[in-house]
Amino acid sequence: MIMLDKIFPKIHSEGYKFIAISIFVTLILLLFSKFLGILSIFITVWVYYFFRDPERISINNDQYLVSPADGLITDISEVDGPKDLNLQNEKFTRVSIFMNVFNCHVNRSPCSGTVNDIFYKPGKFFNASLDKASEENEKNYIKFKSTNGEDVITVQIAGLIARRIVCECKNNDNIKQGDKIGMIRFGSRVDLYFKKYNILVKKNQTAIAGETLIAKL
Repeated sequence: MIMLDKIFPKIHSEGYKFIAISIFVTLILLLFSKFLGILSIFITVWVYYFFRDPERISINNDQYLVSPADGLITDISEVDGPKDLNLQNEKFTRVSIFMNVFNCHVNRSPCSGTVNDIFYKPGKFFNASLDKASEENEKNYIKFKSTNGEDVITVQIAGLIARRIVCECKNNDNIKQGDKIGMIRFGSRVDLYFKKYNILVKKNQTAIAGETLIAKL
């Protein structure tokens, strides 16, 4: 059963229509070209695994923040808070996690607490690994009030080929650490803002959503 789960992982609900489209295109292509059909089979397999939704086990400890995304930690900086949330006069630590097209793209809550604010902002589609992506790309802010009373902000940022941010929580939701909060389709980035926590990771480290310990209070 464990082996089957690895070969055929659970799929996020966002993926079903894309998998169905990919299978349909593959069948059509096989009628006209064996080469194109085989190529489409590989693309279909990639689409399937892109939308995988594996189980994750969080530490469930209020003293820690866990990673909101799978991917590479590309930046750790002391920055002003997001202007879109009127926090530009406050200092935060920001951890940026870049998700390439092979990473699992399901995003998870870094802490337990309450969803205080959600703000979606349309924008551009620069490469999500670039610094200007934090300011100019399409994004979705999710602000949490942790059980410790701390403001923790997760920002879903669309990337170069990402064209939809999916948010699965709403204002005033009570949420547990590691709960699913959404996903971003096809390459993207997640920024995590916080104060008063000590960093436990370093740049170029690989993070796993819901499990990697990012910081400790």
